[in-house]
Amino acid sequence: MSKGIFISKVLAVSISVVTVSAVASVVAMITIFQIQVENKPPVRPPTPPVTTPETTGPPPNMRLPKDLVPFDYSVFLQPYLYGEVTNITNQTFEQNIGFSGESTVKFKCKKATSRIFVHSKDLNVTFMQVTDVNGSNIPIKEHMFHEDGSNFLEIVLSKRMKTSSIYQLHTKFKGEMRDDLSGIYVSQYQENVDEKRRPRFMVASQMQPTDARKVFPCFDEPAMKAVFRITIRHRKPSIALSNSEARGSPSVEEIDGETWYKTEFFPTKIMSTYLLAFIVCDFVPKETSSLRTTVSTYARPEAILAGHADYAQSITGDILSVYEELFGIPYPLSKLGQIALPDFAAGAMENWGLITYRETALLYEEGISSTFNKQWIATVISHELAHQWFGNLVTMKWWNDLWLNEGFATYISYLGVDKVNSSWNAKDLMVLNDIQSVFQVDALATSHPLSSKEQDIRTPADISQLFDSITYSKGAAVLRMLSDYISDSVFKEGLRSYLNAYKYSNADYKDLWKHLQEAVDNNQGEELVEAVMNTWTEQMGYPVLTVDTISGNLSQQHFLLNQTSDYNYLWLIPIKVMKAGGKVRDELMRKGSDSKSAFIAEKDEWVLANVNCTGYFRVNYNQENWQRLLQQLNNTHSEIPVINRGQLIDDAFNLARAKYINITLALNTTKYLSNDTEYIPWESALRNLEFFILMFDRSEVYGPMKAYLRKQVSPLYNYFENYTLSLTVPDSHQEQHNQINAITVACSNGLPKCTEMVKSVFTNWIDDPVNNTIHPNLKSTIYCNGIAMTGEKEWDIVWQRYQDASIATEKDKLRYALSCSKDIWVLSRYLSYTLDAVKIRKMDAVSTINYIARNVAGQSLAWDFVQSQWSYISEDYGGGIMSLGSLIEGVTQRFSTEFELQQLKQFQKDHTADSLSSGIRALQQAIERTQANIKWVKENKPIVLDWFRGQAAESQGF
Repeated sequence: MSKGIFISKVLAVSISVVTVSAVASVVAMITIFQIQVENKPPVRPPTPPVTTPETTGPPPNMRLPKDLVPFDYSVFLQPYLYGEVTNITNQTFEQNIGFSGESTVKFKCKKATSRIFVHSKDLNVTFMQVTDVNGSNIPIKEHMFHEDGSNFLEIVLSKRMKTSSIYQLHTKFKGEMRDDLSGIYVSQYQENVDEKRRPRFMVASQMQPTDARKVFPCFDEPAMKAVFRITIRHRKPSIALSNSEARGSPSVEEIDGETWYKTEFFPTKIMSTYLLAFIVCDFVPKETSSLRTTVSTYARPEAILAGHADYAQSITGDILSVYEELFGIPYPLSKLGQIALPDFAAGAMENWGLITYRETALLYEEGISSTFNKQWIATVISHELAHQWFGNLVTMKWWNDLWLNEGFATYISYLGVDKVNSSWNAKDLMVLNDIQSVFQVDALATSHPLSSKEQDIRTPADISQLFDSITYSKGAAVLRMLSDYISDSVFKEGLRSYLNAYKYSNADYKDLWKHLQEAVDNNQGEELVEAVMNTWTEQMGYPVLTVDTISGNLSQQHFLLNQTSDYNYLWLIPIKVMKAGGKVRDELMRKGSDSKSAFIAEKDEWVLANVNCTGYFRVNYNQENWQRLLQQLNNTHSEIPVINRGQLIDDAFNLARAKYINITLALNTTKYLSNDTEYIPWESALRNLEFFILMFDRSEVYGPMKAYLRKQVSPLYNYFENYTLSLTVPDSHQEQHNQINAITVACSNGLPKCTEMVKSVFTNWIDDPVNNTIHPNLKSTIYCNGIAMTGEKEWDIVWQRYQDASIATEKDKLRYALSCSKDIWVLSRYLSYTLDAVKIRKMDAVSTINYIARNVAGQSLAWDFVQSQWSYISEDYGGGIMSLGSLIEGVTQRFSTEFELQQLKQFQKDHTADSLSSGIRALQQAIERTQANIKWVKENKPIVLDWFRGQAAESQGF
């Protein structure tokens, strides 16, 4: 049986009606929906945004991200230093003295981020806090210090900072003040009190290039400019100095039973971190007030009292006025302080408003310091004051354009010195001091362009390596060439425009070209600044211009000492050319070869290219023109400008080294010198013959060479003999230089009348130091030659006088003289003294080692010493600007054997990039230079020996 459901008839009809109605309603709704869709199609709902995760870790280029831009710092520092040693303080120079501080930096967020990167090195950061513009705290999720060479402190926040909003980072920190002459450090000096010498201590600073991060956490890149509000707490009775003027007198605070001062300074102008300066000392100033700017020169109280700062103080205001007129912009600050530091790594540092100097670069004592010391002081002050505009007011965007700072300051400094004393002819000396010297480095394949690629300069070691002669001297040389090319007046107009456009900001070299071109165009000139100058700044090295005076054809080639250029460089070359009779023409050589009638010689006339060495290149000629120029030198040398007499000698010797001409032609350029008493040609010849001495003073060539030098210098020595015998000097500044050359060359090559004079004068000084009648100009050469002629007893006496000397310029002369001993064991002992900062200050250690290496008796000793002590040297001196590079260069100058080359290569293998630090490029250059020297000696030694022997025979009438 089956089961079923039964319903009534009425209910069935009702259900049917409802069902039909429902279906009809659905159909109607679908129809209406389709009509609405056709009239207004539906829009797809938006896709939820995808959140891009932030990049973690430091930027791979080791540069600060551009997300955050600082604009205001408040920095408080408290160094725990006692200026004077007492029974209570018991402070020593070797101690690491601490400091503490706080910093608040305000910055704008340019791009939303939760990460803050600042620089911090060797600091113990004890507190960090980030707040927004309303003072609300933003929690820090984590922080980390990166040990990859970037020196980054990375702070990760719990949430992102907003674009265009203002934030601030507050930190507290502690650190140590070492004696490494970087960051903020301790310097010790001696003060004479009641005829007793007592140790005193001071705090000094050196931030350039990357050491502000050692003092406080900061955005330590030159383009990250900001205003700085500095406060320093320091022990009574010291004073504190910084970039700005102090806000009145220090306030007094009692802390743990000690009296402290707190000095607050007015806000600085907008500036880069590397220009900050902090000093705590007991120094006193020499002051001069003008209408706008107060100039103050600080030094040890006894130095100020003795008038040692008077010369610097007397010229600073004048140079400042010269630059204000030249640049068309007043010095921007209300005060200019400069201070002589007992310990300082560089020669000076252009900190805005508080320039720091070595004592030898600022202090001058009449009767003790030489006129060359006076010239050096004027040069350094002029250089640092030029930086107040070039570097401080307008700063390079990144360190790859460092030459915009240093090249300009070097070039402009000659203009400043010329205003101080035009009789020095300082602008002429640039050819010797900068152009000829940097030619040697720039003729190596391991040189570098003035403007390196930004991505190639990343680490502090990369940056430190740029502080070399290419940056300073080549930078100055190409600017001198450019000024001559477009005219000094147009150059000046362009500089003014450039400085006004970028003041309190940053620029690169293309910005400079733009403004100089505008000045050219405004004066209806046709010169093309960027096209010409890019060939000099973006390419390393320089050309040799070959002139054929028969056809007038010109050709150029990248000049390298080993002639193996793979770069195919070509330059646009501005040339000044003259012929016998003195008329000068300006020409521009296009890239590649060229032909110009101005270079064709008629009959027996000669052609001289690069008049007054305004161009940064060497010149080679066809054989006929070389012979005519040599004949002119031998007949009437004054027909050729004095600078070009030096140029012909320098070019000839270096062309011979690179095998463009025969070595005997180069040597023949020196034969006329027995009739010339001018400094520039003599100095050019001696520097090039110094290379021969370095190559051959350990061989049989040296004897005949000494005989030739003795013969050639004899007339020059006689020319100055009356002055020399009376221990006085001529009036002419350049003749004063050449008098030193005459004595140095005559005595070192055994001219009897010179050696007898030195023995007598030196012995009198040893026996009676109180009545020292030696003119300050003559001290270095007489002290040196005297030490070389005597023994241990005299060396020990001079060493004691070095220790007792209180005048820095006198100490430098004595320190150099001590390296001239011929006793190997004495030199070895002297080298060991450079490891003791009490005996030889750290700032003088590298130059002392290099002095010893220049002495043939000390060469191998110095090299062995550097190898054995490299770990200590690189650790203690690796941060100093140029120190390691100049050390490697100095101790390897004489290298010319396969054994020495292998030692260099082994040294390179044995040391890491971190260990070599700023000396990496110098070591590469030393290897390249040694390879070139080996090849040169092998090829030229027999020829050179025959030539010198021939000159000896000629002088004896054989």
